[in-house]
Amino acid sequence: MKLQLEPDVAFGVHPDLGVAAAVADDHPFLDEVLRKHHFRYNNTLDLYFLPGDTPHNTAVRAVARASREFQDVGLSVAADPRIMLPPPIPTPDGVPVRQALPGQSLTALTGELHELRRSADVADVLEQILDEHQGVVGDLEEFIDTAAAWCDRLDTANGRELGQHLRTIAHHVAFLGDQLVTAQLDLAVMPDITPGNAPSLSEVPLLPRHDVPSVTHTARARAALASSPHRPAAEPTSPDEAARSPASPSSPRRTR
Repeated sequence: MKLQLEPDVAFGVHPDLGVAAAVADDHPFLDEVLRKHHFRYNNTLDLYFLPGDTPHNTAVRAVARASREFQDVGLSVAADPRIMLPPPIPTPDGVPVRQALPGQSLTALTGELHELRRSADVADVLEQILDEHQGVVGDLEEFIDTAAAWCDRLDTANGRELGQHLRTIAHHVAFLGDQLVTAQLDLAVMPDITPGNAPSLSEVPLLPRHDVPSVTHTARARAALASSPHRPAAEPTSPDEAARSPASPSSPRRTR
């Protein structure tokens, strides 16, 4: 007996095999969409699974995009909220594992600002961004530091240079966090309330931003051309071959 509320597709998390999908009917469209988003059918369990090495964010996007396609044609979809829980962040031996917690996206928090009237409420939203455990500023700083450590593992001069550049960016992010804390504290004690006849936030034009010169691409270009364990260095060119080879035209410089 098929229940009236039974979904056409259900997404969940298998304890050993990762993100899974179950379908109510053996319909070619369901199979086509799931395979399009890299789900593969398991005959033994009668379930679809993403590959075991699928990154967490990629898995979440696959579920979201497949769900949207199903809903666009009128199919019902159910999803286990645990799909959104990211895996724990690796730590060195002897250091407690940090459990990653799902936080609100900046898009959601920006949308929330449009409904607020009190400065103290805006301060509460800023506090979520600056939260020590789930705030986006701290997460961004840690992400950049981790990317810098990845560059160090290349064990090349270019890798170390790029790693140092990333750490400088991380310091700027930390400074930005300090400035946001100051603004958040000012908002928290500000007694102002927007008047009832004030225009909606979407109607208030944003001030133009100053153009910031882009970072030079020199280090990036050198890193792209440098040899690595997976890409051996180019063979040296003999003087005779160099003489026969036409000089490549110089690339025009792009300016902003």
